[in-house]
Amino acid sequence: MRTEVSDDLVRAGAFPCEERQAVYRAIETRRDVRDQFLPDALPEDIVGRLLQAAHNAPSVGFMQPWNFLLVRAEETRRAVHGAFLRANAEAADMFAGERQAHYRTLKLEGILKAPLSICVTCDPTRGGAVVLGRTHNPRMDVYSTVCAVQNLWLAARAEGVGVGWVSIFHDSDIREILGIPPHVEIVAWLCVGFVDRLYAEPELAVKGWRQRLPLEELVFEERWPENG
Repeated sequence: MRTEVSDDLVRAGAFPCEERQAVYRAIETRRDVRDQFLPDALPEDIVGRLLQAAHNAPSVGFMQPWNFLLVRAEETRRAVHGAFLRANAEAADMFAGERQAHYRTLKLEGILKAPLSICVTCDPTRGGAVVLGRTHNPRMDVYSTVCAVQNLWLAARAEGVGVGWVSIFHDSDIREILGIPPHVEIVAWLCVGFVDRLYAEPELAVKGWRQRLPLEELVFEERWPENG
């Protein structure tokens, strides 16, 4: 569904119509890339803009808990790919029958194919023991880090750069490979690079795995419905 915007109303700080449309387009056409990466190295100015977009994310108490580990070395990426393969075999066994066969057909080779990987982490100690806004929800630092991931992803879409989020691995394996301290949480492994194509719809929807839920079924007014 494409979001249409108009200039009927004047709002403080609103972008012009064309710029707003571009923002919505980036959101609606963002895709999780798994196998379509090209080997071409990303220019450093683009990498810098993506990281700056991530760093501009909102964070509770302005604690900015994120770090970005840039991984380009083939040896390191092969080690991470090995960790992924072990976990992926375990994941496949969690499905049964036709869904397991379908799962095994998915190509998830971004770790090796993308020229750059970014491990995004969250340091819960950065804001001190007591952080404004995190006093009653200790996970707010992780939520803030996920906002940084989304910022990077949308900026990448605008730059014509593909991003794939790899989540199938044991935390301890990645921690050992990259030397990440015990108190720092691994939030995302992102494969980043130019791509030969983007799916018009999310890949799992194209391949019949899942479909986007109707928005009207997910929006409630005032209270959770009694039959929900």
